[in-house]
Formats: sequence, C-alpha cells, structure tokens
Amino acid sequence: MTKVLFAAAEAAPFYKTGGLGDVSLALPQALHQAELPIRVVIPYYGKLFPEKYQELVKDVMHFTVRVGEKTKYCGIKTLTLNGLKYYLIDNEEYFGRDNIYGYWDDGERFAFFQLAICEMLEKINYIPDVLHLNDWHTAFIPVLLKDKYQWINAYRHIKTVLTIHNIQFQGVYDPIILGSLFGIGRRTFNEGSVEYYGNVNFMKGGITYADAVTTVSPSYAKEIQTPGFGENLDGILRDNSYKLQGIINGIDMQVYDPATDPAIAAHYSVTDMSGKAVNKKALQKAVGLPEKDVPVFAVVSRLTRQKGMDLLLDALDDFLKTRDVQVIILGTGDPDLEEGFRGYQRAYADKFVAKIDFDVKLAQQIYAGSDGFIMPSAFEPCGLSQMMAMRYGSVPIVHSVGGLRDTVVPFNQFTKAGTGFGFDDYQADVLGKMLNLAFDVYDKDQEAWQKIRKQGMTQDFGWKKSAQKYCDLYQELAD
Repeated sequence: MTKVLFAAAEAAPFYKTGGLGDVSLALPQALHQAELPIRVVIPYYGKLFPEKYQELVKDVMHFTVRVGEKTKYCGIKTLTLNGLKYYLIDNEEYFGRDNIYGYWDDGERFAFFQLAICEMLEKINYIPDVLHLNDWHTAFIPVLLKDKYQWINAYRHIKTVLTIHNIQFQGVYDPIILGSLFGIGRRTFNEGSVEYYGNVNFMKGGITYADAVTTVSPSYAKEIQTPGFGENLDGILRDNSYKLQGIINGIDMQVYDPATDPAIAAHYSVTDMSGKAVNKKALQKAVGLPEKDVPVFAVVSRLTRQKGMDLLLDALDDFLKTRDVQVIILGTGDPDLEEGFRGYQRAYADKFVAKIDFDVKLAQQIYAGSDGFIMPSAFEPCGLSQMMAMRYGSVPIVHSVGGLRDTVVPFNQFTKAGTGFGFDDYQADVLGKMLNLAFDVYDKDQEAWQKIRKQGMTQDFGWKKSAQKYCDLYQELAD
C-alpha cells in the first residue's frame, strides 16, 4: 500500500490554534483506521507539549541541519498515539517558545522545519511514497525536493500533496532567504515559480511544484481561483487547476454526539429530542439569561471580520429590538468587535450575552442548548462549527460560501427540505432577513423547524468518506 508522511505545523491533541490542528489529528487517524501506512511529523514545541503525553515521548536520534551558513541542532523524537506514529522535530531555539506563531523569524523557523523533514527521511529509514503537506509552513518542501535534494535517488519517486487550509496565509519573505536559509540558488525565483511581487512565496512554490493540490472543500477550491477569494494567487491556481481539487473536512462523530457528550446537561438523539429542552434551560442559566421558551441563537467563533462578525454587529440591533429572542456569543478576536458585542450586552441585558472567552465546555453546551447557530463568514475554507451545530440539532444560518455552501442545504419554504438557512449576498440587511426568516419558521411552523433540525442531525459528517478520497488520490499519484 501507499506509504504516507503527513507534515504540519500543529496537530491536536498536542497543540492547535484552529482548523489545521483539528485536521492534523482527525485525517491521519482516519487514514490509519483505514489501514493506510501513515505517519505524522510536527514540531516539538517543548513549552506547549502536554504533560500527559510527555511520558510517551522517546528520543530517536539527533543530527545537524544546515540553515544557510548556520549549522543547527535537530533532534527527532517519536511517540505513538492510538496506534499512529508521530515524529517530533526538536530545536529549542526555534520551537521552545510560548506560542506556535507570531515571531519575527517565523520564516526561518519553518524553513528549518522543512529542511529537517527532508533531511530526516533517510535517517529514520521512512521514505514515503507520498508527502502530504499542509499550508505554507510545509509548502516549500516540493521546491526543495526538486531543487536541493534531487540528487538523492531514494527521494526521486516521492510525490507531494499540498493542502491549502486558508489561502490568506502564504509565507512571503525577502528572496535573500533562498540562499541564507535554504541554501539554494535563484533559479526557481527567476523563472517565476516562487516569485511573488519581488518576494519569495512559500505557498506559490508549493502550488507550482506539488504533484497535487487540495483544499478543504470543493467550493473553496473553485473560489480561490477567482480574484475575490484568491489572495493574489488566483492566477497561479487557475494555471494549476488540473491538479486542484476540494475534499471536505469531517468531524469526529463519536466525540460530537449529543447522545453521549459528557459536557452537556442531558443526552438526546434524533429519535428522542426531549433532552434538547433540558440543555436549553441549562444554557440559559449558565450564561445568566431568563429561562424563557424563546428561540436561542448562538455564535461560537473567532470574533473577526473573516468570520462575518462585523456583518452580524450591523444586523443585530434591529433583530434584538423587534424579536422576542435570545442571542449568545462565545469567542475572542478583534478588540473593536469584542467591544461592539459588549455594547449589545449592556443594551439588551435580558436578551443578549457576550462571553469574550475561549471555553471548550461552554461551546459544547451552546451547540446542545441553542436552537439556531449563526455563521455569516465572509469566506470559509471549510468550517467545522456548522457541522457540529447540525449534529446537536442547532440549525445553522450561514453565508453560502466555501465549506458552508457544501455542508448546509438552504431551507426551501415550499418543500420544507433543507438543513439550515443560507444567503448569498454578503450584506447586513440580507443577514437580518435570514435571521428573521429563521425566527419566523421557529415561531410559526414548528413542524418545519423540527424537520430542518432532524435533517441536519442525520447528516454524515464523519471522516470516512473524505479519508477514502485522500486514499484514492495517494494511490493515483503513487501508481
């Protein structure tokens, strides 16, 4: 079978900052369960590595890596979790920090990470058929395999897959890094394959040199080939569209299950929804809202413009003023948006709560206790929250882009089919109309609302289908 090495800058349950960390846990595990030979390589962020996994970590070897003219220590550690083998690349100078990202030398840190991956393959005696790379932190590896390591016979058959989780983040640096970090010449820059407005772009290099490029939803794969979503890489993506496809992310259907979730007040299922009302009251009590039988709409999100939170701020006032409704916001983000939501809490204390916090347990309680889930993202490569919301019977109200378009079927007022409410025109008044439509269906047509809810709860958002698509892709490349 096709041997795979999955490389990423982060992976749950060790560390994650967002969707990349979730996928780097779930997809390799799903592939492993499908009996594909796969291993994972991530950095060893010593200060951030959870204590409970520390006893599983074993030292494998250490060697040096040339980063330009500098010689750097590289340790290889390993651990096995749920039968899946992980390699941890250790360098205290680069990875012994308080956070994963956000440093002036991130370009050098992840240049080292990519060089270390290339250097370790022979040393650990694991030469994959396919290297599956994720986002800009590993996107330059296809360039290195073709330009720096092409002389190694064992590497010549390796195929590369680059998954773009968010095209906004590209890894753009001064071209001096080609020599000062990677120790290669300027051929790839001069021919335009890594050049980006006079700089080097890791992501562009990966798109150009990878054997296949994937995104985390089919709609996002189409959208990023347009100027509106492509972040100035739409042209190179159109040129490489023949090797680009979208494969939707999944969620862990066992972890996110209202019938067994230990974090919620009462268990329930699509065949017995009685526990949903218990969770609603528990949620209202937990956040300090009156325990009334009114629709509860909620948000669990980063409070940023990408997530459409500015749009929601503009739409909320009229909705709260005219409807007997409760709205709960959980998340952190841009200070001005946080303050905007705090302002609503002051103005509508009996209807609106803003929990400016990161609280995993409360998030689960919100999925279980809310009637509707608001997700008006400006763009959304995949999105996981809408799938979790549907799993818990919270009906999503979404901007129909990217993965939201691919996972939420808009309600049809005539046939009553659908799993949520979707809008295309990215305007605050359109979001307002959609919130009002959702309210009216809940208020005036409970039969239709329950049908939407149950249609959402019975969707299969597990990883099995997506994992099979990756297996097929790997096999196609390896043949």
